[in-house]
Amino acid sequence: MPAFSIQGELTKQAANELGLKAGVKIAYRAGDQPNNAFSLNVLNPGEIAAATGTSGVVYGISDKPSFDSKSRVNTFVHVNHTPDLPRYGVLLCLNGAGILNSWLRHNIAEELTYTQMNELAEQAPIGCDGLVILPYGNGAERTLDNANIGALVQDLNFNTHNRAHLLRAAQEGIVFALNYGLGIMRDMGVQIRTVRAGNANMFLSALFSQAFATVTGSVVELYNTDGSHGAARGAGIGAGIYKNYEDAFVGLECECVIEPDKNIEPAYRDAYEKWLNVLKQTLSRRNENE
Repeated sequence: MPAFSIQGELTKQAANELGLKAGVKIAYRAGDQPNNAFSLNVLNPGEIAAATGTSGVVYGISDKPSFDSKSRVNTFVHVNHTPDLPRYGVLLCLNGAGILNSWLRHNIAEELTYTQMNELAEQAPIGCDGLVILPYGNGAERTLDNANIGALVQDLNFNTHNRAHLLRAAQEGIVFALNYGLGIMRDMGVQIRTVRAGNANMFLSALFSQAFATVTGSVVELYNTDGSHGAARGAGIGAGIYKNYEDAFVGLECECVIEPDKNIEPAYRDAYEKWLNVLKQTLSRRNENE
């Protein structure tokens, strides 16, 4: 069945449990990340969706069924794929993203809100005076060939670093880890120029959003939407309430645009190179110990 079509109807038993009417049409289906991409009107080659909850995800559209031989990123048939107009979604997933920020709040910044954590992190300089955090503390990572190296805090100096450095190093580490995965997508031919995301989670941090745009070299667009909006719009298309995609996305608004900052790009480039060296050294030590 096409993703946008009548898949079935709500049974009486399900309707009673949900407080809905029996017979309601089920008119759309999608996985969580393809649906998140759809909620952002990401449907065509070159368009990219991102989400940063517990994990961090980047999902890019291609018209070619390319894949990574090591399965470090995964390719899906996108929701608007047809034989005549192929659309594939290449999925990058970083397990340790927002969960790192959450861990820091619960363990070293419990009295702060996330907004206050973001403001405090901005007091530390780019590169955090040499402090590096690898955010791989939420299980095996696909982008690392399924290695489970754990999170790492390196080059902590008791005379230099404080809580602001830790908070910033965490956000930078998440950005750097996503950029590392994006390199795999770029090698597959996925073009990454504009990234759309919901104005939520890690993207609520101006520091994170600017770092992401500058490090990846992409324009970040933040929208007033989430996955539930996408599901509702998709169901509307499948049920015939909307005539086409254009009708479905009336009302979708871009709330903020963040462009790469060339003035701070050299500092981020140096910080990323140090972070990358730490990652390579960590992976090398792991391989030697196996």
